[in-house]
Amino acid sequence: MNDNDIFSPFDRVADYVLKLCLALSWLLLASFLAVALSTSRVRAEEATCGGHDLIAEMAKTEPAKLAALRAEAAATENGKGLLWKIEKAGVKPSFLFGTMHLTDPRVLKLPDAAEAAYKGADTVVIETDEVLDPKAPMKVLAESPDLMMLGDGRTLDKLIPKGKIETVKAALSERGVTLAAVNRMQPWMLTSMLAMPACELARAKGGTAFLDIKLAQEAKAEGKKIAGLETIKDQLSAMASLPTQFHIDGLIETLTLGPKLPDVFETMTVLYTQGDIGMIFPLMRSVSPDGVESGDNYAAFEEKMVNARNRVMAERAAPIIDTGNAFIAVGALHLPGKEGLVSLLESRGYTITLE
Repeated sequence: MNDNDIFSPFDRVADYVLKLCLALSWLLLASFLAVALSTSRVRAEEATCGGHDLIAEMAKTEPAKLAALRAEAAATENGKGLLWKIEKAGVKPSFLFGTMHLTDPRVLKLPDAAEAAYKGADTVVIETDEVLDPKAPMKVLAESPDLMMLGDGRTLDKLIPKGKIETVKAALSERGVTLAAVNRMQPWMLTSMLAMPACELARAKGGTAFLDIKLAQEAKAEGKKIAGLETIKDQLSAMASLPTQFHIDGLIETLTLGPKLPDVFETMTVLYTQGDIGMIFPLMRSVSPDGVESGDNYAAFEEKMVNARNRVMAERAAPIIDTGNAFIAVGALHLPGKEGLVSLLESRGYTITLE
């Protein structure tokens, strides 16, 4: 049984949002923010997250349901912990660390053990080292515009169901953006923006770096070697390979979840800081609106955006690990599960232990 088998088929909304915003490289969202936030009215000093911890609430009101979710999380392979030690005979150990692609101060502060591993590493590896080139997303856009922009005369206002257009416009207006300004962008880029809390957008606009870029920038400043496991084009191509209608469905579902999103991100952040990665999806699926599906292509989304990328990351990480003393930082949701990075690296013969 895989992780998805234990959840009802319609509980996909929060799952889609989280995988889109968190399992993907932060760079996919950052590419959009660079354009969209240039016209945004949101200011860092005005934006607050405002979410509350759903687990704390559930412990008081639905303890039996919470116990069931915790049981599901406990069954997730490698679902507990953020830092893993990777060992191979003859070379210095390396470390695998799960990040969160956010600017929240609680996320930016590494746990002591992770800080020590990071500081002591010769090489720091992130999902894509192209992050260090601020022009890289625009280069990809110039070379392959269809990866970020709709082609063939298509626009979002023609793809979004007529009954949802005003809802989309209202949600964008709260971000200080008009539909006309983003009308030719791929729908998943719009979903990314609408899903992220205002405080995250404001901090990004104010120049606060996501955890991944912070690690890369500081490591480069200290003269460490920087490496990446993917390219921007790899990530965008995987997203573009899915049907446009699938992403339109995801956009509408994000709006359906809308009022709960601040709570979703707050709860997710609390779980992350506690290292309870395996608990994230059970909890988030439990708050998804009943009866809403992400479409028949959900399995393809899971395969292309998570599992396939995990396999690529494991393959490209291997020669770096074989060199020794690397700190590999990727989204925490790539770590757990039978097809997660921890299991994939173990299958390659490395000894991996939770720190």
